Amino acid sequence: MSVAAAKQLDPRPLDDFLRAHRDDMLADLAAYVRLETPSDDLEALARGRDWVSAWVQQRLGPAAVARTEPGGDHGDTLVLDYAGTQQAAAAAPVAVLAHYDTVWPLGTIEDIPFTVTGDIIRGPGVFDMKAGLVQAVWALRALDALGLPRPPVRLILNGDEELGSPASRPVIEEACQGAAAVLVFEASAAGAVKTARKGVGLFDLTLTGVEAHAGLDPTAGASAITALAEFVLHATALTDLQAGTTVNVGVVDGGTRRNVTAGSAHAGIDVRVATTEEADRVERELREWRPSNPLVRARVDGGWNRPVMARTPAIADLFTRAQGLARQLGFELREIAVGGASDGNFAAALGLPVLDGVGAVGSGAHARDEHATVSGLLERGALAAALVTSLADPPDRG
Repeated sequence: MSVAAAKQLDPRPLDDFLRAHRDDMLADLAAYVRLETPSDDLEALARGRDWVSAWVQQRLGPAAVARTEPGGDHGDTLVLDYAGTQQAAAAAPVAVLAHYDTVWPLGTIEDIPFTVTGDIIRGPGVFDMKAGLVQAVWALRALDALGLPRPPVRLILNGDEELGSPASRPVIEEACQGAAAVLVFEASAAGAVKTARKGVGLFDLTLTGVEAHAGLDPTAGASAITALAEFVLHATALTDLQAGTTVNVGVVDGGTRRNVTAGSAHAGIDVRVATTEEADRVERELREWRPSNPLVRARVDGGWNRPVMARTPAIADLFTRAQGLARQLGFELREIAVGGASDGNFAAALGLPVLDGVGAVGSGAHARDEHATVSGLLERGALAAALVTSLADPPDRG
C-alpha cells in the first residue's frame, strides 16, 4: 500500500476498539510490570519469558511458529511468528522488536508500586519498555477483532537489551531479514518517534607500565597513570559535536600505592557517532594511539556495541506513512534523532525501514520517576495497528 493509500485508511475504529478495552490493557500492563525482570537475574528473566510467551499467545492465539533462542549468561529471546490474514498472506512480514528486561532490581516494585493516577501510570519498567509491548499486542488484537488485513508479523522479544543485547543481536539480525518494516516499541522521546540513532562504541584501554619506588628510584619506572593522562586528553579531543561525535572517558583506575610508579592503568570509553565515517575515524585514532614513553604498553579492546541508525529514504517514507495515519487519529507525530541506541540500530544497519520509539508516551527511563500515560497507551496502540494494516499489501501492489 502506498503512502497515499495509507492516508485513505480510516484508523478511527481501531482507536475506538482500544478505548473500549482500556481497562483490559491496563490490567495486562499491571501484571507485566509487577512481574519484575531485571537484566542480571536469570531466574526472574525466565519467569518473565514464560509469562510473556503465554500472555501474547493468550491475547493473539497460538503462534504459527514459536521458538526460544537461549541467551546463555543472559536472558533468552522469544521469536513468535503469526501468519498474515487471507487478504495479506503474500505481504512481506512486519517485525516487532521489544525487550522484556529492565534495569530495576528485584524488590523495586515494593518501593515503586504499579499505580494509575489520572493519566499517569507508574511502576518499574513501565516506560522502558513494558507499556510498549502491551501496545503492540493490543494493536494486533484490534486488527484481528475488527477483521482488518494484517501482514505476517514476527515478534522478537529479548531479555538482554539493557545490557547491549550481547546474546540476542544475531537472533534479531536473522529474524528481521526480509521484513517490510521493523517497528521498535521502545519508549518515545517526549512523544516523538526516533528515525535516527547514533552508533555506540564501548572501548577499554589497558596500559602496562614499569613499577619502581617513586621516591628512591623515580627514573627507573614507567608510569601507566601518566600515559593514561595523555590518553584521556587524546581521546576527549576526538569529540566533534558538529559531526555528532562524542567521546567520553567515563571510568579510570590504576596504580597500587602512592609511593609506587604505576605499573597498570585502565580506562573505559563510551563513543557515540552519527555516521560510519566518524566511527571509522574514532576507532582508528583510539587503536593507533601510543604513549610517549615507549616502556608503557597500550592495548585497546572492545568495539561497536550498536551500529549507526541513519535516517534513510526508506525510514523517512515509513515515518511519513505513520505521520499521515497519526493525523487521521487526531494528533501530530513528530520525529527526532537521538544519541542513545536500541535494537533498532541492528535492523537499520541491514538496510531495513525502521521506526523506533513507537512505544510509550511519558518520561523518566531508568529513573525513579519513570512513568507512562494512559492516553499514550491508547493513542500509540491505535497508531501501531493502523501502521501494520497499512503494510498489508503484497510487494507487487505497493
